[in-house]
Order: sequence, then structure tokens, then C-alpha cells
Amino acid sequence: QVQLVESGGGLVQPGGSLRLSCAASGSALKINDMGWYRQHPGWHRDQRELVASITPSGSTNYGDSVKGRFTISRDNAKNTVYLQMDSVKPEDTAVYYCKADGLQGSDWPTVFSTYGQGTQVTVSS
Repeated sequence: QVQLVESGGGLVQPGGSLRLSCAASGSALKINDMGWYRQHPGWHRDQRELVASITPSGSTNYGDSVKGRFTISRDNAKNTVYLQMDSVKPEDTAVYYCKADGLQGSDWPTVFSTYGQGTQVTVSS
């Protein structure tokens, strides 16, 4: 079983900064892409938008609304991904979900694609 645990959410003022972390755990993991998605208030429970993603080699991809403000990074040795959020705006208010894709198991590895439980980020003065 692969588990993702997010941390770092909370209340931040417009223009401020916040750093999210997400640690993956489980036996015999080989994690490929990791990323952050968000769900804005009022969205359907299955509706999420890409915030940013990162490959094991460090190639990144960002949603248009966060380019130049957010930075994704990862520590492969710790199976952890980070999201540095700068110059936040009220429209960044959302539940942020970590996602990881990869393989688990040594003899007969199986594919996994897992979301964390989410962490609330609220941008308000």
C-alpha cells in the first residue's frame, strides 16, 4: 500500500508564501512522476487541476495560473515532493493534493497512481 502524507497548508495573506510537503511511504517503491493538484471550492469532488508535476530527473511542468509563482521540487532519496508557493492570490485558495505514480513490489511490481488526503490552503487577508 502506498501512502502520501501532505503537510504545510494553512492560512496565508495575499502576496505571502507557503511551502507544502508530501512524503510517500510503502515497501519496494519506485516512484516516477510526482505532482500537486488542487480542487477549488465548489468543484465536483472528482474535479482537480494540475498545479505542477516533476519527473525523477527534475523536469517540471506547471499549470498556466501558477507559472512564475510556484516552484516544485523533490528529494528522491526521501520520496518527498515540495511545492513552494510565492506571491499567492485569493484564487489559489483550494485543497491541494499530492499525487505519485510508479511501481511497488520487488518480484512482481504493480503500477500505482495515488493521491494524498489533501491539505487546505486559504489565501485571505
